[in-house]
Amino acid sequence: MELKEAYRFCEEVIAANSKSFYKSFSLLPKEKRKAVWAIYAFCRTVDDIVDEGNDPIRQLALFKQVFRDFLAGNYDARNPMWLALSDVFKNYDMDDEAFASMIAGQEMDLLIKRYQTFEEVLDYSYHVASSVGLMLLPVLAPGKTALLKDGAIALGYAMQITNILRDIDEDLGMGRIYLPSELMTKYNLSEQDLHNKTVTPTFVAVWEEMAIKAEYYYRKAFETINEYPVSSRIPVKGAGLVYREILTTIRKKDHNVFGQKHFVPDQSKQQILACL
Repeated sequence: MELKEAYRFCEEVIAANSKSFYKSFSLLPKEKRKAVWAIYAFCRTVDDIVDEGNDPIRQLALFKQVFRDFLAGNYDARNPMWLALSDVFKNYDMDDEAFASMIAGQEMDLLIKRYQTFEEVLDYSYHVASSVGLMLLPVLAPGKTALLKDGAIALGYAMQITNILRDIDEDLGMGRIYLPSELMTKYNLSEQDLHNKTVTPTFVAVWEEMAIKAEYYYRKAFETINEYPVSSRIPVKGAGLVYREILTTIRKKDHNVFGQKHFVPDQSKQQILACL
């Protein structure tokens, strides 16, 4: 397989699975854009093993070994994701640990179905989302990874909390609840209330407290956004702003996250990106 074809495969993966990220990061220069596609394909592969695999524990263990082999220079060049990712690792000073953290985060989904505290949710969010930001930093801001690390972690927190608030119903269907139990207890929201799939004042109170925390981390992430190179600044900020808009979209629908999945309308995305 040619490298060009491998990158095209990775682009098709992100275009099919994350229109918001695809639209935002399409604004990057060509070489950086291609690298982002490859990193996304890696993340998607791990995510699909956990959510759609027939034997996810075994498959994830195998994937971990394949990744270790990849780091040692041994990989299947017929696999477009590994071929593209090998080129990324040659061209950028990639953070191996960030990729390992992503795999560990997906493993958490196989082992943990309930979180007690907000700090536990943050730890989970670090592994499945902040790790992505740390993977991308060497591509988006070469030489500035130390300066931008905290902001990248904050943006991962913000986006993952947003995911949690959007996907409550979908996660329930997989037996997972990411709303911290201590927060649900604070407002007297029970697990049965969630399964009843009714938007109540107590549900809104829990949802809003989590949303306020997400908005705090969006602000933290944007504090250092001007340290990114100009070519990366707009895509990163655009992705953050578009994702933050999911919270607004849900509020406009009276917090009803049951029986539907909320997306930011294309017109709203275009308006957000046009103002950058």
